[in-house]
Amino acid sequence: MKSNCIQTTICQERKKDPIEMFHSGQLVKVCAPMVRYSKLAFRTLVRKYSCDLCYTPMIVAADFVKSIKARDSEFTTNRGDCPLIVQFAANDARVLSDAARIVSPYANGIDINCGCPQRWAMAEGYGACLINKPELVRDMVTQVRNQVESPGFSVSIKIRIHDDLKRTVDLCRKAEAIGVSWITVHGRTVEERHQPVHYDSIKIIKENMSIPVIANGDIRSLKEAENVWQITGTDGVMVARGLLTNPAMFAGYEETPLKCIWDWVDIALELGTPYMCFHQHLMYMMEKITSRQEKRVFNALSSTSAIIDYLTDHYGI
Repeated sequence: MKSNCIQTTICQERKKDPIEMFHSGQLVKVCAPMVRYSKLAFRTLVRKYSCDLCYTPMIVAADFVKSIKARDSEFTTNRGDCPLIVQFAANDARVLSDAARIVSPYANGIDINCGCPQRWAMAEGYGACLINKPELVRDMVTQVRNQVESPGFSVSIKIRIHDDLKRTVDLCRKAEAIGVSWITVHGRTVEERHQPVHYDSIKIIKENMSIPVIANGDIRSLKEAENVWQITGTDGVMVARGLLTNPAMFAGYEETPLKCIWDWVDIALELGTPYMCFHQHLMYMMEKITSRQEKRVFNALSSTSAIIDYLTDHYGI
């Protein structure tokens, strides 16, 4: 969050209130928090293709509060980057509230990561271990509410489910009672990785809540998003990998259109996206439209100019 950009990055579109979106009766299409990937350039791209709400990658709140370097590298935004939710990994209410206060002029709200199943996160007291610590979640939400005075600033949580779904429903009810704005549910347990998503569990959670609920897990097309929305009765769907491989997914495209690839090149170069990130996104986007041999050649490219030459030669763009 570079200081010379502060005046130009304050969110200018508060009218795009996520809560109002969730109460519209329409499917709210959400870009998930993705470490390394859901940064400003990618958020800018998916917004061009019918994405309604974007999350930043997960940011460790303690590092963000302590280090100017961490703030500069982890959080960048601009006037068009709205509505925006900043997701934090946290295990301390005071630290999280300090982080929320810092980002509050530049975002519509913050999200507490209570769903990351990675061992390092859980060892630090972050992520999915928080679904078993409702008192800590309560303290963090309360502290943020006390620290950030803006009445429209949202505080949400993203969770996984328990083996015993009653515990998850109880957690969600407690979260609603303390003022959580909405809940995103990834329909797998902490131990599950590639097993089928329990959409039936998400449906039961939604039926027990008054606040909005977002469904998350294994959604790869607009048709699938609409189907999950219908069968769960939720207020929105959140997509990660599906958007990486096809950033135009929410606009109804079955695979990444060439225009979207060129839009990515323009946006990434304009915003100064690091080469590795620029290249990696293109590898994801072109997964479905390139042969194995083409992948080998494209993945071995080592410069921006080589990538542009390749795209021009092979796709006429």
